[in-house]
Amino acid sequence: MKIDWDLIIKIVIPLLMLLLGHILDRVFARKPKLISYLGHVSAFTLNNENQTQVFTHAIVVRNTGRETANNVRIGHFVLPSDYQIYPSIPHAIEPIPRGGAEIVIPKLIPGEQLTISYLYFPPLTWDRVNSYTKSDEAFAKILRVIPAPQLPKGAIALLWMLIFIGVTTIIYFIVQIVMALLA
Repeated sequence: MKIDWDLIIKIVIPLLMLLLGHILDRVFARKPKLISYLGHVSAFTLNNENQTQVFTHAIVVRNTGRETANNVRIGHFVLPSDYQIYPSIPHAIEPIPRGGAEIVIPKLIPGEQLTISYLYFPPLTWDRVNSYTKSDEAFAKILRVIPAPQLPKGAIALLWMLIFIGVTTIIYFIVQIVMALLA
């Protein structure tokens, strides 16, 4: 089987340009990028005569972008009266018209990370506290975090290269089959 290099070039060059454009956009785009995830959920039974239950959880909000995020808003169905923001920064509490409240943080600079810890009592549970995280620029990406070992960057780059080669090979063979059927 003779390899049609002209066809390979016609397929590979646009794919490489698409990949290059995506990489350049990610590298040079100057915009905030908020991520948020649940840090922990805990329940405690206090050693007092009533055996009082206390619940706690934390969320982490981080700006992984290259620009400052303005008016970061962490929405709550119910905002417990006992919460703490670490590191301590200026913030405001704004009520939401149909119930709940927002913690409003004026600015979150690139690379800055906050942990908001909550303390509350039953019947309130962690899933009825937080509702959303957003800024003036965009909604935060909510991560469902599962602890897992991370591969080295070189291994990830190798995997992506192998995926690219595989996809390109499959496209080449599909085009060859279609051309053979049409001939």
